[in-house]
Amino acid sequence: MSIVGKIDSLWRYPAKSMRGQELDEAFASFSGIYGDRLFAFQSSASSKGFPYLTAREQKRLLQYRPHFRYPDKAARPINLTEAESMGANPVWADPSELMVDVETPGGQTLAIDDPALIDLLRADIDQKHQLKLMRSERAMTDCRPVSIFSLQSARQLGEETGTPIDKRRFRANVYVDLASAQGFAENEFVGRSLRIGPKVVVTVLERDARCVMITLDPDTGEKSPAILKKVAQAHEGTAGVYGAVVVEGMLHKGDPIEVLE
Repeated sequence: MSIVGKIDSLWRYPAKSMRGQELDEAFASFSGIYGDRLFAFQSSASSKGFPYLTAREQKRLLQYRPHFRYPDKAARPINLTEAESMGANPVWADPSELMVDVETPGGQTLAIDDPALIDLLRADIDQKHQLKLMRSERAMTDCRPVSIFSLQSARQLGEETGTPIDKRRFRANVYVDLASAQGFAENEFVGRSLRIGPKVVVTVLERDARCVMITLDPDTGEKSPAILKKVAQAHEGTAGVYGAVVVEGMLHKGDPIEVLE
């Protein structure tokens, strides 16, 4: 085993395509980070394979700030300590305890199931987007349960494009600070397993294919097409990696990352 870096920061996104929450610790489950992407908005104008409204269609989504109404219930599974002592899988909080409220760009706070929120989201976009709230007990991620992205990759893309790159563009769950100074070193983890912290094991399955989302400034939604163009030309259209959790547990900022041989 060899230590290859540490956790820089942990993030979850209670509502898909809305602003994320930075966490000091997070529970990594088989289905993803606890509390991640439990809500999304389904659009009648989207494909059946990817039915969501995202910031690709409504860039102001990035300026909506979701937060859990009961933060203590959303911090970790409710019986985690007892379940771990018995070698059992923990259980999630009741859906009513994982309710989300959303602060809008205009300063209102609305329940995520308030019809007034849908009205706001449909403003300034093609009205073919008829929206319906979706809720899931597992993370509605684009691909695999957990996404990982290195600070070094953000730095290299900044050098390649001639502009500073905010890591938040990549909407990862786990941002890592790798021992290697080279960007995109996380690609080397594909097909291997990582122990993160004292317990969690993640098997890295594939590189993360990128879309127009990374061109959007995470605060303003303004587009920088050069970023996606560089990723496509120099990095085969991918940035970061996807993984599956094979041993559940808590992650903490600063936890070491080991490659399991």
